[in-house]
Amino acid sequence: MATTDNSLETRTPPFLPVTRDGLVDRVADSLAEAILAGRMAPGDRIAESTIARQMDLSRAPVREALRRLESSGLVDYKTNRGFFVHAITGESLANLYELRIVIETAAVARLVRTNAGAALPGLQAQLDELRRLAEVGADMATHVSADMEFHRMICAASGNPRFLQVFDQIANETRLGILVIGRLYDDQTVLAETHEPIMRAIEARDAETAAAAIAHHIGYARDQVAKLFDSNQEGTHR
Repeated sequence: MATTDNSLETRTPPFLPVTRDGLVDRVADSLAEAILAGRMAPGDRIAESTIARQMDLSRAPVREALRRLESSGLVDYKTNRGFFVHAITGESLANLYELRIVIETAAVARLVRTNAGAALPGLQAQLDELRRLAEVGADMATHVSADMEFHRMICAASGNPRFLQVFDQIANETRLGILVIGRLYDDQTVLAETHEPIMRAIEARDAETAAAAIAHHIGYARDQVAKLFDSNQEGTHR
C-alpha cells in the first residue's frame, strides 16, 4: 500500500517568499504614510540607519525605498548629505498643478471619447463619497485622498496607462503640498461641488467641455494653493 509523504518539506508551503520588491514597497509605503501624516516634516533629514534599525532591516531596502519616494516627489536627495523630506515651494506647487492640467485634460477627453458609459457609475459613486465626507465633517487628509481618487479614476478609465503612471508619480506630492498648507477650501462641500461640471460634461459625452471643466477645476485649486501658500509664508516670516 502506497504511503503519502506529508512532511513539511513535501507539502505546498503556506507562505510565499517575500521578494525584495515586496519588502521595498512596504518600506516605501510606510515612509510615505509617515510623511503624509505629518510625522516627518518638509525639510527634515531622513536618517537611513535609524529607520533601518526601527524596522529591523538592513539599510539597503530603506535606501531603495527612499529612491522610489524621490521619484514621486516626497523625498529629495542632497549630495553628501543624504535624503530629506521634500521642501514645498510656491513654484514647485504651481508647476505640479500645470502638469496635472495637461495630463488630466487629455485623460478626460479620451475617457469621453472611448469609455464614458463604463466610467460614469464609479465616478458618480466617488462624487457621492465626497459629499458624504463633507456632511460628516471628515478630516482634511481624508477629503484630499477622496478628491485625488476621483481624479485618479479619470486617468485610469481613459485607457491610456501613461496618464495613470504620471498621475501616480505626482499624487503624493500634491497631497503633501495641500497638507503642508493646512487647508484648501473653508467649506468642504465646495470641494464636492467643483467636480459637478466635470461629471455633467462626461454624461453629455462632450469631450471639449469636459476638458475645459477639469482645466478650470484644477486651475482654481492651483490658485487657491498658491494664495494659501503665500499667506502661510508671510505669517512665518513676521
